[in-house]
Amino acid sequence: MKKLVKKNNQIIVPSNLEYLAEVDKFVEKKLKKTGLSKSQLADIAISVTEAVTNAMLHGNKKDPHKEVTIDVEVKPTEVVITIQDQGNGFDPEKVPNPTEGDLIKVAGRGVFIYKALMDKVEFFVKPHHGTTIKMIKEIKPEAG
Repeated sequence: MKKLVKKNNQIIVPSNLEYLAEVDKFVEKKLKKTGLSKSQLADIAISVTEAVTNAMLHGNKKDPHKEVTIDVEVKPTEVVITIQDQGNGFDPEKVPNPTEGDLIKVAGRGVFIYKALMDKVEFFVKPHHGTTIKMIKEIKPEAG
């Protein structure tokens, strides 16, 4: 069984949802001195949780031998969070819009959520070598 690894701005966790709290604490600690507002921090926390959950469940298919890598890069004007799984990859364009059709369905909301909450989301898919999601949140002073 793989173990959690922390290095500077990176945390690597096994594909087990029990590690979500560790990821959340790690990201929160890295963002403490950024000047982001509480709502911006909440947007990032929700987005990271959704993306890591997707990486574990859908990307790595809950395989305990596969890992999810999360990198947190704080720049002067933005925060860049990169999440990478070791799965087979997927086509983000084929993920159904959860606001259309069956609104009660719980699955399929993650991609929609982080696209809505983050300023920029990019997918890099390498079939059979995982998916990398790059999410960017601009650091803007809180209005009013």
